[in-house]
Amino acid sequence: MLWLSIDRTSDIPLIRQIYLELRRQILRGELSSGQRLPSSRELAAHLGVSRNVVLEAYDQLISEGYLESKSGSGTYVAQGAYWELTSDQGITVQPSDRSFIVTTADLIDFRSGIPALDHFPRKLWGELTKRVCLEASAAAFGYSTPEGCLELRSVLAQYLRRTRGVHCQPDQIVITSGAAQAFSLVGQLLLSAEDTIALENPTTPEIREIYSTLGAGLDLIPVDDRGIQTQWLPASKPPKFILVTPSHQFPLGSVLTIQRRIELLQYAKATGSYIVEDDYDSEFRYSGTPVSSLQGLSPESVIYIGSFSKILSPALRLGYLVLPLEMVQACRRLKRLIDLHSSTFEQLALAEFIQAGHLERHIARMKKLYRQRRDTLKQLLNEYFPEQVRISGDSTGLHLVAELNEIDFSPDRLHKIEQQRIRIYPMSIYAPSQEKYQKQIVMGFGNVAIEDIKLGIQRLKRGVME
Repeated sequence: MLWLSIDRTSDIPLIRQIYLELRRQILRGELSSGQRLPSSRELAAHLGVSRNVVLEAYDQLISEGYLESKSGSGTYVAQGAYWELTSDQGITVQPSDRSFIVTTADLIDFRSGIPALDHFPRKLWGELTKRVCLEASAAAFGYSTPEGCLELRSVLAQYLRRTRGVHCQPDQIVITSGAAQAFSLVGQLLLSAEDTIALENPTTPEIREIYSTLGAGLDLIPVDDRGIQTQWLPASKPPKFILVTPSHQFPLGSVLTIQRRIELLQYAKATGSYIVEDDYDSEFRYSGTPVSSLQGLSPESVIYIGSFSKILSPALRLGYLVLPLEMVQACRRLKRLIDLHSSTFEQLALAEFIQAGHLERHIARMKKLYRQRRDTLKQLLNEYFPEQVRISGDSTGLHLVAELNEIDFSPDRLHKIEQQRIRIYPMSIYAPSQEKYQKQIVMGFGNVAIEDIKLGIQRLKRGVME
């Protein structure tokens, strides 16, 4: 019987899976020209699927010329369909980064930066979007301005001033399709050939990739428990901008002290560099009040970036830039060239969500939930790895850093851990050239239920002991 691999947990429909697998085998010559395939009834019974599923896959392959049907005889591989492939390009897509692998139901994934997706206020959001759609003027259904709806920019300016100490007017805000687009816009606005930028080390690999793709040279500046070490900023060739996470350094979790903030601002003024402040999850601070923004100390020097991916949901794809006045017009022009504008109706719904106080109430509820999940994770790490684990970076946000002093998280060890149906993220992803981080892992808890945290740490223990 013909062997095919199907995955019932996959997002890919079974018809498409069967089609792709047969197509791959034909192109590679594993199924040779003229070879007879099992009948649709036989293959359906073998795979445990409906006969119609197999029939549709066969019909698609016949229509594209891979198979041919002979009346009264069966279905055969067509002549001339073999192509000697050197890779699976165009047939299956393999993710290049572990962080984007689609998880299966039994896998417990401690990926950082994901909020509790099952706690998204669906009913309320649905009611708001419905009302916005019904009550919006006809103009809202047309093209909007590239900087975003004034309704959202106005309430956002008030919200940022009140909660984060950001000094801005609505006209300084540009709404983006998530923080990633905001980072890209900054690079395209400021960078020219042979320019360099300064990044914290460690930092997220996506940030490094965005600016490397734009051709920027990267100065990686070390970080300690007081934030970026400003004494290592380059003196001879100043960077075009310095990108920092001052309220909760990603991924180590330190807060940039006021002394370092002043040193950073003095360096920027002396060299003409901008500072890009990534304020990615500072709302979720578990003791005291959120740390004030760096932008509030020097609005003319700091470009402030935020998004709603970690507060509400990554699916919204809504972020924003707060820009010094001299950059606003150029950014609006560039945003218009890239995608005209971000989704109008989601902006209007979000504006009402913030204006009515729903956002701050949602943040308050989620802080309680995340504190419970964080405390459970810390307790279990200490219980399963007594006198071995050191936890840091847990005062704010949706992740913590765990250092196991007798364990190196090598690729082989990570593979053994993942065989236990748990996915963790070594610090080496964020600081690939820093050996001192080899014993550290970054563990996100925002989207991991307490029962899964308990089971996940049990599995981690098994994976580490193997």
